Amino acid sequence: MSPNVNVAASLRPHAAPAGIMEAPMVEIERLSLWYGPKQALKDVTMAVPKHRITAYIGPSGCGKTTLLRCLNRMNDLVDGVRIAGMVRIGGTDIYDPSLDVTGLRKRVGMVFQKSNPFPKSIFENVAYGPRILGVRNRDELAGLVERSLRAAALWDEVEDRLHDSALGLSGGQQQRLCIARAVAVEPDVLLMDEPCSALDPIATAKIEELMLELKASYTIVIVTHNMQQAARVSDYTGFMLLGELAEFGVTRELFTNPRDKRTEDYITGRFG
Repeated sequence: MSPNVNVAASLRPHAAPAGIMEAPMVEIERLSLWYGPKQALKDVTMAVPKHRITAYIGPSGCGKTTLLRCLNRMNDLVDGVRIAGMVRIGGTDIYDPSLDVTGLRKRVGMVFQKSNPFPKSIFENVAYGPRILGVRNRDELAGLVERSLRAAALWDEVEDRLHDSALGLSGGQQQRLCIARAVAVEPDVLLMDEPCSALDPIATAKIEELMLELKASYTIVIVTHNMQQAARVSDYTGFMLLGELAEFGVTRELFTNPRDKRTEDYITGRFG
């Protein structure tokens, strides 16, 4: 059976042709994770190409957000977590005991499902990361803030109210501010966990357009329940099911000619 026609119609020809191996930014090898006795990830192996958008899709509870959070070691903050396997970012083993986790989180930015601006001014939200990293010069900070807000397609909307509270922005603006805050420290990888799930269609379209622009500078990994969104913006898609990576490949091919029967069943709406 052919995939859902709405998903297929969303596909855009921006993925690399099949068979072309692109330089990986993230390499995951036999990654498993347990929350106490419960295994949430099972032997996941994949490579995330540099300067591309990779989406994880799958039903609720399949492990896609857990996998995303392994890439900046946010699961370290959860009691009882045990991890086996390897994750390399830019060739560095991020689970090496000698690794500076603060430095890792500079290299791997995160945008959450619900926008979470700090109760500070727009300027201070974006300047927060650079300040933590030691930038003190006011002119340098101002330049970083402007560049980051421009990168997040927000500068024109807020340039004359930088010192107003970020909490006064609309939901879509707050999410773009969180993206500006994440890119202000110039990460290698940008993680996005359901970045549009709380937004209206107009704000969602702006975030998707922004993602397509940002991939020229960053490697982007997104988790989404919205298969149409994965089809519209991603170059590569991984289908997660019960903690396993059931299928991974070029987005267009995964949606139009899935190799795994479970993938076909999911994208045609038989379950999920």
